[in-house]
Amino acid sequence: MFFTYFGQYLLLLKSVFRRPEKWRIYWKEIIHEMNEIGVGSLGLIGIISTFVGAVMTMQIAFQLVSDLIPTSVIGQINRDSSILELSPTITALVLAGKVGSSISSQIGSMRVTEQIDALEIMGINAPGYLILPKILAGITMIPVLVIMSIFLALVGGLLGGSLSGAVTPADYINGITDGFIGYTVAVALVKAFVFGFIITSVSAFKGFYVRGGALEVGQASTRGVVISCITILVADYIVTALML
Repeated sequence: MFFTYFGQYLLLLKSVFRRPEKWRIYWKEIIHEMNEIGVGSLGLIGIISTFVGAVMTMQIAFQLVSDLIPTSVIGQINRDSSILELSPTITALVLAGKVGSSISSQIGSMRVTEQIDALEIMGINAPGYLILPKILAGITMIPVLVIMSIFLALVGGLLGGSLSGAVTPADYINGITDGFIGYTVAVALVKAFVFGFIITSVSAFKGFYVRGGALEVGQASTRGVVISCITILVADYIVTALML
């Protein structure tokens, strides 16, 4: 069954990346999806990232009980953890639930109400028109959200450390700036690009081939989120193994 679904997924992607009939129409859809995926998720990602950064700082300070270890190490650990793992992965998992379920439900509803069949009868490449703008918006906006998440996680760590007394602002800032390696940001952006493609394409795939009514649309949306989350974790391991 896995190879059947995987082959169906690859055939759908082949149809998605077929040359568009009119780029002008696709461009309007891309801008709309960028607003839905990126701007619509700013508040949620901002709140989660800030509190995760604050909690991470306090937990790291709790574990560093030795007087021989400078408190600036707290900033270094929080920085590297946020850039390499926490911000890309948590952002992707949150967006898999928020954005992925929305995409799957939207396309699934169009399938069960025969709107997709109507597009195909009119000679329109339905997979390209419905899915391509979502994929392009996902691989564009999710890296932007990850960058914002990293910044807010570090700011949250500064606030959390200062308010709890775990680390002084000067030591924390010294920690996040000392020994910074820019390659870690490149790894985070590669992860974000891959995660963005997985979230949008997998969710759209589950919605595009749904059969039945409203109940099946909900079930397909749930399966899309679950499969996206599992695939994100597998891709996270693969990218980390290849790049680090």
